Amino acid sequence: MNKKFYISTAIAYTSAKPHIGNTYEIVLADSIARYKRLLGYDVYFQTGTDEHGIKIQQKAEEIGISPQEYVDDIASQIKEIWDLMNTSYNCFVRTTNKEHEKKVQKIFKKLYDKGDIYKGFYEGWYCVPCESFFTESQLFDGKCPDCGREVKKESEEAYFFKLSKYQDRLIEYINTHPEFIQPESRKNEMINNFLKQGLQDLCVSRTSFNWGVQVDFDPKHVIYVWLDALSNYITFLGYNPEGESSQKFKKYWPADVHLIGKDILRFHTLYWPIMLMALDLELPKQIFGHPWLLIGDGKMSKSKGNVMYADDLVHLFGLDEIRYYLLHEIPFANDGTITYDLIIERINSDLANVLGNLVNRTISMVEKYFDGSVPQNKEINEIDNELINLALETPKIVTQHMEELKVASAIDDIFELLRRCNKYIDETMPWSLANEEKNRARLGTVLYNLLESIRIASVLLSAFLPDTSNKIFHQLNTFETSYDSITNFDGMKKTKTVNHPEPLFARIKKDEKIEEINEYLNKKQ
Repeated sequence: MNKKFYISTAIAYTSAKPHIGNTYEIVLADSIARYKRLLGYDVYFQTGTDEHGIKIQQKAEEIGISPQEYVDDIASQIKEIWDLMNTSYNCFVRTTNKEHEKKVQKIFKKLYDKGDIYKGFYEGWYCVPCESFFTESQLFDGKCPDCGREVKKESEEAYFFKLSKYQDRLIEYINTHPEFIQPESRKNEMINNFLKQGLQDLCVSRTSFNWGVQVDFDPKHVIYVWLDALSNYITFLGYNPEGESSQKFKKYWPADVHLIGKDILRFHTLYWPIMLMALDLELPKQIFGHPWLLIGDGKMSKSKGNVMYADDLVHLFGLDEIRYYLLHEIPFANDGTITYDLIIERINSDLANVLGNLVNRTISMVEKYFDGSVPQNKEINEIDNELINLALETPKIVTQHMEELKVASAIDDIFELLRRCNKYIDETMPWSLANEEKNRARLGTVLYNLLESIRIASVLLSAFLPDTSNKIFHQLNTFETSYDSITNFDGMKKTKTVNHPEPLFARIKKDEKIEEINEYLNKKQ
């Protein structure tokens, strides 16, 4: 039986159309899911939308429509962008799903019956955009510690969840499972900023608005949006709070990776594990708080007017071009930067020069010198072994980096092989070998080695740039695209002829492109 792998993104909040920073997460998760499938895993990949809360209710009221109409529109925009980015999710969830809402009510009741949720009275500071409560001591300069905005004094009857009861158990779990919160800096942040300070019991219901899941045994209360949202990871998998859960749940839970933005780490590493402990469920194996994508040197925000959207970027540059930028330019633990200049630079230097030029040159030479027939590699020299060894070693290095979720490093590994191929062309000078018939076998060896190295790189790239890999496979005329096929250096021996080369990426003239971008954006305003 194939090993299972369950990966999820945080569900996107339906307050507005997602910008490119939000989109980064789904593309990152997709590359991990695709790579696991390439390795033969049975992958379940879940994403979706978080659709309740006071912020949604207020936005819907502002434009005079119902909250349901509002979230239907935004959820469809989010799904369109996820699909545009060619993401291979298995399930797109929505928290307004009636079955999910019923299960959330049952989870709440189960925790209440157990004594882990109790009724009390809340007085404290509330941040509407973050849907979060804070004590006086948690505020930063009197403002929300998460987003820096103004907070409001709230006072109302509420239900509370006993976080404090599980605090020591959670600390012990984090300390004995070093892989649970990644990267390491995120783990330290949670321990030092929250757990060491002592957890306050969490207010988990509101009575001041009604767009949310009702507490069924006390209908004036609406369940705290984070309890509702976090439950999605188990409810849509078939968790049953009252009895036997589905086979799907038994197969895939616990999740292998919850991929989330570092700004919602507290909810996923404190509230969620404690909820699961209270429900007697296993904890996810890893919570990975990925960095942010910054515009220039600042966080994207509509108020600053510096927001980029995925659909605009794909229109202007192409799908795999943007996937490549997102996956390659954001380091494992540090924030990344996106600007139009940087996108152009990366497309020209990596995609057009290193990858596109290599594929085009190699297949053109096979066409020119061997009429498109795949030559044999009969005359192996030391310089060939250097390339062959790197080609056979690269899958292992890439897999190791993907195990550590170091996606940018994995892509670097593949491009290291592609750069070595370009250097190999300069070293072996096929055009010079073609001048004399006596060098024909040697020329064939050189071109075969290049074709096979490109094939190996393309199989690995299929997790990151699926469309580009398929185009390369077509030009190579190969069906040898499995991970198993790249453990040996003989995949191209099963192909008789290559297809005609087609350019993969066009070089961009920067000044003209910037002009085109400005015109396009001005028309949209």
